Amino acid sequence: MQPFEFGNDPAKVARYRAFWNRDAVKRPLVGFTCIGWFPFSEFESLRALPEDERLTPEQVVPSDFLRDHVRMLREGETMDDDMIRGACPGQVAIPWLPAALGRPLRILPENLLAEEVTLPWQNALKVRLDPDNPWFRLYLEFAEALVKEANGRFPVSHSAELGPTDLHALLRGHTQSLLDLVDSPGESAEMLRRGGEFLCQFTEALWRRVPLFEGGYFDAQYSLWAPGPIIRMQEDATAVYSPKLYRQFVQPVDRMLARHFASSFIHLHSTSMFLLDAILEIDEIRCYEINNDALGPPVAELIQYLQRVQKHGKPLLVRGSFHPAELQLVMDSLDPRGLFLNIMVKNIAETEPLRAIAGM
Repeated sequence: MQPFEFGNDPAKVARYRAFWNRDAVKRPLVGFTCIGWFPFSEFESLRALPEDERLTPEQVVPSDFLRDHVRMLREGETMDDDMIRGACPGQVAIPWLPAALGRPLRILPENLLAEEVTLPWQNALKVRLDPDNPWFRLYLEFAEALVKEANGRFPVSHSAELGPTDLHALLRGHTQSLLDLVDSPGESAEMLRRGGEFLCQFTEALWRRVPLFEGGYFDAQYSLWAPGPIIRMQEDATAVYSPKLYRQFVQPVDRMLARHFASSFIHLHSTSMFLLDAILEIDEIRCYEINNDALGPPVAELIQYLQRVQKHGKPLLVRGSFHPAELQLVMDSLDPRGLFLNIMVKNIAETEPLRAIAGM
């Protein structure tokens, strides 16, 4: 049993600093969690929602979520790992930024999804991030409720939000947004630039309202403490882009975002490794998070891309489930410097053989 509430021993910060600095260490930073990819079902108030209807701000009452937030954080008191645990509004179950941009949220089985639309360019380019939007206000109110509940016991962070290409696809349609790159390159570039600004503004608005934790910033989805201002970047829609299109349209926007935050990191799926070289060209991106996706390449194939990130001198966070043989391959193939293994398990018993392999 951890002597610190939620397992948030301040001494853990030293391991995170070593991670960001890529200091010489004997083993990686390692954490275990039983929380899955989509935590929608962890919240009683979300499970009670009627399916296939639109969610309204009035249905999301921050105080109704707090007990489940705290319950999930309690796993840190028994896991005995290196992770600091914290919370963000709705623990990534609610797509706040699309809602704040005016897109309705549809209630699906165990998930919420912003409704895609194909707006004419004249309307798409008029979309603005309005601080008075009820979803925007609710997002900040939720964060403030978490800060009050935490009372310094755990960090509060931004949520996981859509990136510029995802917002382009949301507002113009996934298929149409690809055609746009060829048919309307000027409008596409402007839409992507604005998407980057929306993400930047949304992230900064929250950080102005939450305290630092042990002198640093935090990302709750990946339990990632950072010494400087942090942003979680993503471009999931680029899964169907070519490297040429990424370099032409997205690279400038991602560079702008990364340059604006000292501890920027980008979330990538293992199925998007064909773009990795183009993304690595953005030196301003400080850290890479790569999912070991169930539908992606096997770990033996993924290793070469993880090594590529390390060869560029970048901190690397790998998240996903690992069989013991897979984790052994990771340990044998990667440098422990600047390596954070965020391992998903079904129960605490499953961590025992993995701890030994990780050198814990």
